[in-house]
Parts: sequence; structure tokens; C-alpha cells
Amino acid sequence: MEANKSLFSDRKRTNILSSPEQKLIIYLVPRVPSWISSDGLTAIGTFGSVLILISFILAKYVAVPYLLLGIVGFIINWFGDSMDGRIAYYRNKSRKWYGFSLDIIMDWVSTVMIGLGYVIYADGKWELTGFLLVACYGWSMIISQLRYKISDKYTIDAGLVGPTEIRVIICLVLLLEVLFPGTMDYLVIVITCILFFINIGDTKKLLDLGDERDRLEKENKSVNN
Repeated sequence: MEANKSLFSDRKRTNILSSPEQKLIIYLVPRVPSWISSDGLTAIGTFGSVLILISFILAKYVAVPYLLLGIVGFIINWFGDSMDGRIAYYRNKSRKWYGFSLDIIMDWVSTVMIGLGYVIYADGKWELTGFLLVACYGWSMIISQLRYKISDKYTIDAGLVGPTEIRVIICLVLLLEVLFPGTMDYLVIVITCILFFINIGDTKKLLDLGDERDRLEKENKSVNN
């Protein structure tokens, strides 16, 4: 059990699905073939994002039900993105800063591809919504990195919502769009607005955290002097 807990010792998770997600990862990690490396899993996750982009293009120019391919893409993306770092820890081959850097870069690449897919799928004025969604998600990524820099504690969740919950929500949106074409545009607006206000709150907390660290550093400096 201790070895299992160590797989998640590098980050704090507060999302709703953290418990079942971690249990699933603990089950999957030992079953990943040895020839699949951590970088290989990162590539698999990125392939999932490419599949999502393709699903939007096919839905736009062939048929809307191709959006269901995007759900498969999100499952693949979750598998690769969630397992790459954990498999490195499990095999005692973790490279903290290499893995951290690669993870952030590929998360951004995946976000841009998914946002681009929606922009291609959306009509006219709705294209701007896709840009705003990517911008808000990028904002949340910046907050998580700055929080790590200030607090030395890495968390990828915004309270009860993390990347896994966002994937589930977007998959539900894709399913609803297949069943009721046209609903996605309005749901993306709702998601963007919610993410915007979450980011506002997290930005305020981040600034307070930075202010507190500044105060403590000044106190320590005065004591040492």
C-alpha cells in the first residue's frame, strides 16, 4: 500500500474523482508492458488529442456522430497523460523536472489541438468561444505553475474540479451535441464562464499566497540581519 501511495506523493489532488481515479491507476500501472516507456505514454496521450481534433473535423465535414470518436480520444488522452508520470515513479525512473516540463508542454499542445478542433467545428460567431475557452484553460495552467513556484506544492486541480472532471464534462458535451445538434455552442459558453470565474477566485488566492510569502521572507531576512 505504501508503494501505491508513493505513486501520488509528488502532487496534491482535491478533485472529486481522485479516489477512484487513483485506484484505477494503481491497478493499471503494473500491467503496462515494459516496452512502453513513460515518453511512450506521453505520446499515446498526445495521440488521443490528435484523435479529438480529427473527430471535430470529421463531424464538421462528414457527419456529427463522428464526435463520438472524440470521446475515445479523451479516454486515450487520459490514459497516456495520467500514466506517464506514474509509470516512471513505479519503475524508479522518474525525472522530476524533465517529466514536469514535458507534461506541461504537451498539456498545452493538447489544449490547443482540442480548441482548434472546436473552432473548426463551430460556425461563425461561435468560433470566438473556442478561443476564449483555450485562453481560460491556459490561464488556469499558468495559475497552477505559479502556485507551485510560490508554495513548492504542486496541484493540478481547481478545488473539486481537475483535468479528469473536465474531460468527463467535455465528453458529455460531445454526446449531447450528437443527440441534440447545436447544444455544444451554448454549453461551451457556460463552461468558459465557469472556468473564468474559477480563475478569478484562484488568481485572488494566488496573489494572497504570494503576499504571504513575501511577508515571511521579509521577516526571516530581518531576523537574520
